[in-house]
Amino acid sequence: MHDLTPDQAAFYERFLAIGDNREKYAGRRVVHDRFGDSPQMSDDLLALVLAGTKTASCSCRWEWEAGGDEPLGPGTLGVITDGSDTPRCILETVELVEVPFTQVTEEHAYLEGEGDRSLAYWRKAHTEWFERSLARIGRELTDDAPILCERFLLLWAPDGAGHPMLHQ
Repeated sequence: MHDLTPDQAAFYERFLAIGDNREKYAGRRVVHDRFGDSPQMSDDLLALVLAGTKTASCSCRWEWEAGGDEPLGPGTLGVITDGSDTPRCILETVELVEVPFTQVTEEHAYLEGEGDRSLAYWRKAHTEWFERSLARIGRELTDDAPILCERFLLLWAPDGAGHPMLHQ
């Protein structure tokens, strides 16, 4: 998570200028984020979000702690960028549940929208993901690693979804 760049802040301001969004959303915690750890992965996962297939994500609490950041919580807004860091949509975190890695549910795996949407696929892909991401902070993936399962709503995607304003 990072402070918003001028482009991301301008994108967020465009969102606030729609209807009564300023009244509804001003004053909320706003973060910048992008999915994945490569431009291609960011674009691929963003495409799933924009298609409405991906409505959940996850992270490990240890990563947040290592970065000195507070995990996303319900009501947090995210300015999500693509692989080239261009702002593409606004998401709202609606739920955050912490579970050990081995207790991530089939439902959550399905909501993440990746691969065949099965828990087996999720575990394989996320074992690889967390092995990479946790190694960067000197940690190893364990069965009881604290996974933060996030559900989100796509609030606004002016250039990348079927509807410029999905929820208002």
